[in-house]
Amino acid sequence: MQANGAGGGQQQQQPPSSQGPELGCLGAQNGEASSGSTAGEQLAHANGLLPSANSGGGGGLSVNNGVSAPGGSAAEMGGGSGGSALKKKKRLSQSDEDVIRLIGQHLHGLGLNQTVDLLMQESGCRLEHPSATKFRNHVMEGEWDKAENDLNELKPLVHSPHAIVRMKFLLLQQKYLEYLEDGKVLEALQVLRCELTPLKYNTERIHILSGYLMCSHAEDLRAKAEWEGKGTTSRSKLLDKLQTYLPPSVMLPPRRLQNLLRQAVELQRDRCLYHNTKLDNNLESVSLLIDHVCSRKQFPCYTQQILTEHCNEVWFCKFSNDGTKLATGSKDTTVIIWQVDPDTHQLKLLKTLEGHAYGVSYIAWSPDDNYLVACGPDDCSELWLWNVQTGELRTKMSQSHEDSLTSVAWNPDGKRFVTGGQRGQFYQCDLDGNLLDSWEGVRVQCLWCLTDGKTVLASDTHQRIRGYNFEDLTDRNIVQEDHPIMSFTISKNGRLALLNVATQGVHLWDLQDRVLVRKYQGVTQGFYTIHSCFGGHNEDFIASGSEDHKVYIWHKRSELPIAELTGHTRTVNCVSWNPQIPSMMASASDDGTVRIWGPAPFIDNQDIEEECSSMDS
Repeated sequence: MQANGAGGGQQQQQPPSSQGPELGCLGAQNGEASSGSTAGEQLAHANGLLPSANSGGGGGLSVNNGVSAPGGSAAEMGGGSGGSALKKKKRLSQSDEDVIRLIGQHLHGLGLNQTVDLLMQESGCRLEHPSATKFRNHVMEGEWDKAENDLNELKPLVHSPHAIVRMKFLLLQQKYLEYLEDGKVLEALQVLRCELTPLKYNTERIHILSGYLMCSHAEDLRAKAEWEGKGTTSRSKLLDKLQTYLPPSVMLPPRRLQNLLRQAVELQRDRCLYHNTKLDNNLESVSLLIDHVCSRKQFPCYTQQILTEHCNEVWFCKFSNDGTKLATGSKDTTVIIWQVDPDTHQLKLLKTLEGHAYGVSYIAWSPDDNYLVACGPDDCSELWLWNVQTGELRTKMSQSHEDSLTSVAWNPDGKRFVTGGQRGQFYQCDLDGNLLDSWEGVRVQCLWCLTDGKTVLASDTHQRIRGYNFEDLTDRNIVQEDHPIMSFTISKNGRLALLNVATQGVHLWDLQDRVLVRKYQGVTQGFYTIHSCFGGHNEDFIASGSEDHKVYIWHKRSELPIAELTGHTRTVNCVSWNPQIPSMMASASDDGTVRIWGPAPFIDNQDIEEECSSMDS
């Protein structure tokens, strides 16, 4: 433990008289047959799609389960009570109609067209507008002139006047490309000059399309146009684009039910406080029958290993960027490099780097993990640069005995680093310790290099974080706190900063908007330097040590801790989450130990909800 000198309402149903061409339901009441048509005719056309070839038509419907519905009126299909019972049925709500259409679309995509016919007939709904159905069929069959005529019928149903022009452009583009692929260059040229160009839309794209006339063969055309070629695949993609311009009451967006289910699964995962694995957007990988839930026992709440090789307070720990090693620095003057077993996730001692007379309070891995820089506490004027592979000291840097070099950060190029301390030193150096640049009068508490390779963030004794540009020698204020900033770290994307603030705890800042996003509760933070970290998959979690001997873990969006890890017997100075193994975390403490945290060794489904704060330490 280092002392620091810093100070909705009910849905409304539309009356039958207001039904227009965009309505998803037919004019007939649920289950009723409209006058002047037989049940067979209604069944064939209720969903707005062409009936399948084996649908039988006429008096009977052969459904996939082998049960035949008798011919006759729609009322007779309702059961023994006849049409009067169906007429008494309550009219479907708008949400019910939407669900029926979604199910119908999904079943149609599976090829269950007869089932769709029956569903639409019995519900009195239609899957899509008849004009949209004609349009779909003509697009899929490549009948471009007919598809253009269909657009005129759809025009009153489209809200945006410019949408028809865009849709026509997409149609003609497909027509043009298919002519080219078939070798009909003259016809393609005619489409380009007399149909596409007069639209006066997206002239830049027309210039690109004209260049395809020079393609020598079909493969060359498909490659340059990034197009699948004439056929079902490219026409289906075209239809997906065209559907975005039509209201859903006319034609449902493609694969709407699957998209809704995928969104529901993603939302459940986002709300799961313990979800710590890669998101798989494939619905095949999850069950839709139960809600998503992750057990706390799958989370790194349990001590997997206690490293006791240090013989004094352990001030710092940091996993390498590739997650294969852990470096720990101690008051006992050593840095120990530990090797992570990729299978068992156990750590074994790899190298001990000795000779840091004042102890090691900060460690930074080079971007390629080949080098490691070690710094000491406030009264240390030296800095050590080690070759991790050989265990040899490459550079021992000391500009002046008056210096205090307590923090270090690597430039993303791996060829330079910055270092500084509270006595006003702020240097940029190369791997041999040569001074490249310096900034006068900055009392540095903690450093970080941004990915732009130019900007260095430094917290100072004025309770702020400033950005310093060593190229044009400019600086600017980014974060201002009301209390001393003891340490900070930056997320991988460079957007968020995590601060340990004296007497306040852990704060999350948005560096782009320069606003305080969240204050995390629970941790005990005085005037000792404690290092927190981002971690877990996608850096969704935050962990910090504490002066009450615990490790605290929060979900990034929640101010209350989701886990309090006990086991250490003195202040926990530093935590580090393995960047490649989301279920592994390390903590370093004044009790002289480093703890490796992981999931429960054996997960008992009966005890899946056990609180991790009550674990056996």
